Amino acid sequence: MHTDNYITDSLELHLFFCRIMKEHSFFLKAGFTPANPNFSKQAEFYKMEFEKLLCQTLALSDGIISRDVLCSGELVTEFTALAEKQTESFTGININKEITTRELQLDNKSCRCNDNSRKRLQVQRLNRTAIRLLDGLIKFKESILKKVLCCEMFTMNYPLLIEHIIREAKLYRNYIKALESTGSLNCESMKETECFWNQIMMEHAMFIRGLLDPSENELFVMADGFAKEYSTLLKACRNAQNQTLTTDSLKTTLRFKDFKATGTHGIEQCKIRSVILPLLADHVLREANHYLRLLKA
Repeated sequence: MHTDNYITDSLELHLFFCRIMKEHSFFLKAGFTPANPNFSKQAEFYKMEFEKLLCQTLALSDGIISRDVLCSGELVTEFTALAEKQTESFTGININKEITTRELQLDNKSCRCNDNSRKRLQVQRLNRTAIRLLDGLIKFKESILKKVLCCEMFTMNYPLLIEHIIREAKLYRNYIKALESTGSLNCESMKETECFWNQIMMEHAMFIRGLLDPSENELFVMADGFAKEYSTLLKACRNAQNQTLTTDSLKTTLRFKDFKATGTHGIEQCKIRSVILPLLADHVLREANHYLRLLKA
């Protein structure tokens, strides 16, 4: 049932998405008010559990992960270490910064997986743990959204952002289930991939636009322009039958990646006025890098 890529694909998936999920939990915790201490505790629980899962993944990954993934900037960027240090200082929420150090040291010298039964079982356990955690995290996010939408809770996170991170968690879970049932990540077409990530990129532009200081008019206009470009790409993608818009998506995402990288650097250097945490800026940059790898594949 499992293909030769089962182990590598699983580990690469967790290296990217585990970090995304732990940071989602972090951002949720940072957005709660003192009126919701139990929700803060739950967010901390999921942050820590995904950190543990990411550490377990790292222990199995050295020499296995492809150069394409290691060099993509989707696991860690040149900004990540400082972003974590600053964000921990700003929020008082602990971040396991050793994970970033270990990711920067990942090697792919052999880039060959010794496909033995022991490692398969270890990866299978990772996948099962991830599904269990995702089931709980998705329910947690959905409960937050429900409370926010019926005015039972206030959070600093936009309702759209909560919907956004629910979709990403569900995509992660779908990928793991595909790996466990077929041994392959080929569970969706390129059209579906582009539609999903063009929506994600569009919403990133909208979030950036909405979190900039009102005085940052030039950056606001640029972010708004990207939101409109991705809206157009998304409509075209959804209307296409079996066609893809890869070339157009690639061109726009390359420019958006550069915009995000410049913005992340500016936020870290305190040259941009905003309410964007440095780690959030780095987070959306890594997602753009991930999408670019998919587009170039």
